[in-house]
Amino acid sequence: MSETSYKDKSFRPIVGIDLGTTNSAAAYIFKQKPKMITLEYDHNTIPSVVLIDPKGHIVVGEEARNALVAMPDRTKAAVKRSMGEDVSFPLGDQSYTPEELSAFILKEIKESVDEVLGEGEKEAVITVPAYFTNTQRQATKKAGELAGFVVERIINEPTAAALAYGLQNLHDDGHILVYDLGGGTFDVSVVEMMGGILEVKASAGNNQLGGEDFDWLLVDWLAEKVQSEHGVDPRQDVRGKARLKEEAEKVKKELSFADSVDVAIPVITVKNNVPVGLDVTITREEFISLIKPLLQETEEKLRQVLEDANLQPNEIDEVLLVGGSTRIPQVHKLVHQFFQKEPRSDINPDEVVAQGAAVQAGIKSGALSKKGIIVTDVAPFSMGIAVLSANLMGRMGKPGAFHAIIPRNTTIPVTRTEQFSTTFDGQTEVKIEIFQGENDWVKNNYFLNEFILEGLAPRPAGEEGVEVTFRYNLNGILEVKAKSVSTGVEMKITVEDALDRSSETAFYDSLAKIESAYQLEDEADATESEWTLLDELEDGDNIEGEDETLQELTEEAHDWLTRFTKELDNREGKSKQQLLNAMSQLKEALDGKNTTQLHEAIEYSVDLAIDLEL
Repeated sequence: MSETSYKDKSFRPIVGIDLGTTNSAAAYIFKQKPKMITLEYDHNTIPSVVLIDPKGHIVVGEEARNALVAMPDRTKAAVKRSMGEDVSFPLGDQSYTPEELSAFILKEIKESVDEVLGEGEKEAVITVPAYFTNTQRQATKKAGELAGFVVERIINEPTAAALAYGLQNLHDDGHILVYDLGGGTFDVSVVEMMGGILEVKASAGNNQLGGEDFDWLLVDWLAEKVQSEHGVDPRQDVRGKARLKEEAEKVKKELSFADSVDVAIPVITVKNNVPVGLDVTITREEFISLIKPLLQETEEKLRQVLEDANLQPNEIDEVLLVGGSTRIPQVHKLVHQFFQKEPRSDINPDEVVAQGAAVQAGIKSGALSKKGIIVTDVAPFSMGIAVLSANLMGRMGKPGAFHAIIPRNTTIPVTRTEQFSTTFDGQTEVKIEIFQGENDWVKNNYFLNEFILEGLAPRPAGEEGVEVTFRYNLNGILEVKAKSVSTGVEMKITVEDALDRSSETAFYDSLAKIESAYQLEDEADATESEWTLLDELEDGDNIEGEDETLQELTEEAHDWLTRFTKELDNREGKSKQQLLNAMSQLKEALDGKNTTQLHEAIEYSVDLAIDLEL
């Protein structure tokens, strides 16, 4: 089958997408194997960064990542860490929810998908961390739909990685452990392979632990060096903080290959109109010391998942390292020491999740039906309801106890029904409060939703029964039903609108906002030549709509003009001419009210001040 033959089929093509914290990727099944879809600059991954540039253009990927320092107020990275939260991020003149920003990333991917598989509707299997909550899963599904995909399946990232491995090793039997340490999340899963059947035995993890946390620990370390030397905290300066974050990412990567890294940043921030820089060396051992507590937490999760799977470390046959952060040598060392074996090195940690999502897509579409591969997954959290605690010595139980109906690591899809009874005489209704978590008390667990079942027969306490049914599907979406045993009255709710009570309205509001953003972009492109961020930085076109930033830069430029004017009388020759050139650049930028020119003029002024030791 050729790639173009997909365009002639009547069915919808299905792709697998890894929507990552740092980078995202997509793949599809071609000739019975997963094939990566080339994204920007002929790469198989795209940075998960969104920029709304000063002209309203939506920029996703490498150019957006390059703008994190220059335009931090217009750029958003690591949005995955906020999925499912009731927050929004201001970018330029508009604010966007995490799902809307994720939709921009997915729309960029969809354009590349359409180039390969043809125009038209596409289905998508999108991966999420195993420890994503129900709300986070639903937010991911919403992002995919806002981007124009038909999202048929949400699967766990370590399960996807195991699928990619399993397709290549169909005849192997044994236990695989997937250690998935990405940019923003950590997951670990144990999978048993049996003649092409992959059964997830247990999962554990932390959806707020990843390479981003390593970066910020480095940012703090670097900032404290600046603070101790110069008495100013660069983290209080938005651009200074962005510069340190950019440098921290580079340092982290370089320390994977070097024993030490020299950090030299001429200007991070300014104190009393004097530029403040940093010149320091950090060793790999110092970096390991910084991240050691987080790595220890991943080791604790390894112990937990093995205990849940009722296995010992020596019973794991293969260890798969997934996620870019597993390239850190100390991570490799930790896993090797824990299992006393080398992890697999023949898989690409950046691509294997997208490939596994494509395998799941191929199973669903029938493209891999002849392979005979089957996968089961587990519920990452216990799910249940609030009940009265057990009676003690005849006393009324305490409200707010958690009763798990679907325990953690139950194989899914699953349906469980349990019967409860009324707690006081004449009770005709009952509130069903749904929670997710492992604590004995609901106040310490994650609230999902609630509803009231009315129409109970008014009987003495304990004599009227209520059946509660939990149905948890392969997408990680929960359906809860409550039924009166005596009257047959029932009520059902699907816990996929826990994000907000008017989810359908919110969805169409978000869709309209996204479509409007692209419509404005199209209108701008129709009236002026095509523009890129690089062109803007090089050509210095006028930038409007950044009043607050413009005002700050204007004030800073005037400060430098005043400072250079006072210094002119003390200089002659080349240094005086350099000051005059800098002043000319500042005045030109001020006259044009151009934020890019102002930024460049100020940067030049700072560098000159350092050279002239002002």
